[in-house]
Amino acid sequence: MDNAKPLRVLSATGAVGPQVYRILREQIIQAELLPGERISESEIAKTLSISRQPVREAFIKLSEEGLVQVLPQRGTYVTKISTASVMDVRFVREAIEADIVRHLAADHAAATITELRSQISRQKQVRQNDRAAFLRLDELFHHTLAAAAGKAYAWSVVESVKAQMDRVRFLSVDDMQIGRLIEQHERIVDAIAAGDVAQAEDAVRTHLREILKSLPEIARSRAEFFDAPE
Repeated sequence: MDNAKPLRVLSATGAVGPQVYRILREQIIQAELLPGERISESEIAKTLSISRQPVREAFIKLSEEGLVQVLPQRGTYVTKISTASVMDVRFVREAIEADIVRHLAADHAAATITELRSQISRQKQVRQNDRAAFLRLDELFHHTLAAAAGKAYAWSVVESVKAQMDRVRFLSVDDMQIGRLIEQHERIVDAIAAGDVAQAEDAVRTHLREILKSLPEIARSRAEFFDAPE
C-alpha cells in the first residue's frame, strides 16, 4: 500500500469498524487503491492509530463484496474488475429499478417529485470534474427512488452487489457523461410526474444501460484493471 495515499480521518463519534470499511470501499471504488494493489492490515491500522481488529473485519466485508482477495501467507490484494460481474449486476439492478419507477409513476406523489427535482438541481451545481461528488448525488437519487416506492430493502440488495459496477462508473464518468446522466434523471422524473408508467420504465432502463456503452472502452483502455476474459 502506497503511503502517499492518505486515508480519510475517522470520526470520533462513530464506530471504528464500519468507518474503516466505508473508507477502504470508497478508495477502491474511486481507484485510489488500484486493482491488483496489495494493502496491508498493519499499515492501515498504524495510519489510523487503531488496532488491527477493525481493519481485519473491514477486509472480511470487502472480501465478501469481491473487492479484495485475502491470500494466506501472501497478503490482501484489491481485486481486479470482473466484466462478467458488472454485466450481471447491471441486469439485476435494471430489473429492480424498472419495477421501482413503475410504482412511482402509478402514484406520482408531489412530495417525491419535488425532492427529486431538488436533487437534480444540486447535481447540476457539481464542480467540473468532481466525479466523486456527482456519483454521491447519483447514489442519493436512486436511493430516493427506492425509498419513495417503499422498496428500501430492494435497494439494500442492489447496494450489496453493485460495487464492481460502481468501479466502472467512476472510471468512465466525465463532464460530458455527467450532463447526459442528469438529462436522463430529468426524463425519469418527468415520466413519473406525468404518471406515464411505460415511459418511466423506458427512461430508467435507458439510463442503466449507459454503462454498456462505456464498459468495452474502459476495459480496453485500462486493461490492467480488469480480469482477463475467460
